[in-house]
Order: sequence, then structure tokens, then C-alpha cells
Amino acid sequence: MPTKLNLASKPFSNRSLPWVVTSVIVIVSLICLVFIVRATSRANAQIFAVQKDINNLKQQELDLRKQADAVKDSLTTEQLQTLAAAHTLVDRKHFSWSRLFADLETALPGNVRVKRIAVRGITTTGDLTLAELELTVVAKSPTTVTEMVAEMDRGGIFHAEIRSQTLSRGRGESGAEYELYVIYRPRAGSAVDTVAPAVATTGEVARGGVQ
Repeated sequence: MPTKLNLASKPFSNRSLPWVVTSVIVIVSLICLVFIVRATSRANAQIFAVQKDINNLKQQELDLRKQADAVKDSLTTEQLQTLAAAHTLVDRKHFSWSRLFADLETALPGNVRVKRIAVRGITTTGDLTLAELELTVVAKSPTTVTEMVAEMDRGGIFHAEIRSQTLSRGRGESGAEYELYVIYRPRAGSAVDTVAPAVATTGEVARGGVQ
């Protein structure tokens, strides 16, 4: 004979299960909270250490600037001029005249010759050397010079701007002289020459060699 259960009068219930589930959730939440607090503390400690290092570096930089200003103020005008000249000589040791002439040979067309080269400034940052040049060239046609300037810019080694144009007055000369302002960026790995004069007036650079 089958057994009949009257669930309405005596329903089945498990009173401990909700408490177990609640306890597990609370314990897991507490563990996660502990990990979050520890991670936050470590992150804050790292931020504090980095900020402390930054403050120390800033203070060192400020101290060095004060020392440099104090040394600069203690120098006389002649000593400052000597120091500037020494820095210029150091920069010039990183400048290669043979590389400049070789790059000019590549950049200049055969019907343009260089009459004068003047180096007005050299700056060196790491392996990068920039030189400011004043270049006087002689050409028969202004179109030739314009095309030459555009070609120099495309090459990436020279950036040239035409400053002035005057007719050539030398014996047997024709065409015009063009004064160019040139920024020269030699390729990395160029050979270093000994210090050369800042102005070259007798050399002529043309395709085919330096005269």
C-alpha cells in the first residue's frame, strides 16, 4: 500500500542551508576585502615612494642649478667668453668638414658652384649634430637654384632658404650669387675631423670634386 505524505500539514524545510550560504558569502567577502586593502596599501606605498624620488630629483636639480648660477656669477666677463669659446670648440670636434663637402657634392648640381661657406653655429645633442651654415653659390639661372633648394630639402640632410641674390661682378663670371641659410644635419656615424676654420672662402664644391 503506497505511503502518502501530507506536505501541507508538515512541509519539508532545511533551516541550516540559508545560514551556511550566508556564512560562506560573508567569509569570501571578508577575504576579498582583505586582499583589496592590502593591494591598495601596496599601491599607495609605491606611489609615495615614487613621489618621494621625484621630489628628491627636483631638489637635486634645484641645488645643481643654484650651484651653476653661483659659479656663473663668480666668473668675470672674460672668463665667460673663454668658457663659451671652449664649448664651441668641443662642439666643433663633432663636426666633419669632409662629410660636409661630400654631402654638398651629392646635393649640388654640376652647374652650381660654392663660393663661400661659413659655419655660424653648431649644436650637438647625443649623436645628433646640427650646423647652421651661410652658403654663397654662383649659378646662371635662378630656376637652377630654386630646384637645388627643393632637392636639398627632399634629401633630408640640408634645409636651405634663399636670403639674397646679387649679380656676379667677377672677371669672366656670369649669372648671379645667391646667399643661402642652410641647416645641415649630417647622418649618424659620420667621421669626425679635426677642428677646421669657421669660414671657407677659397674652396669650390661642384659635382666631380672639391677644388
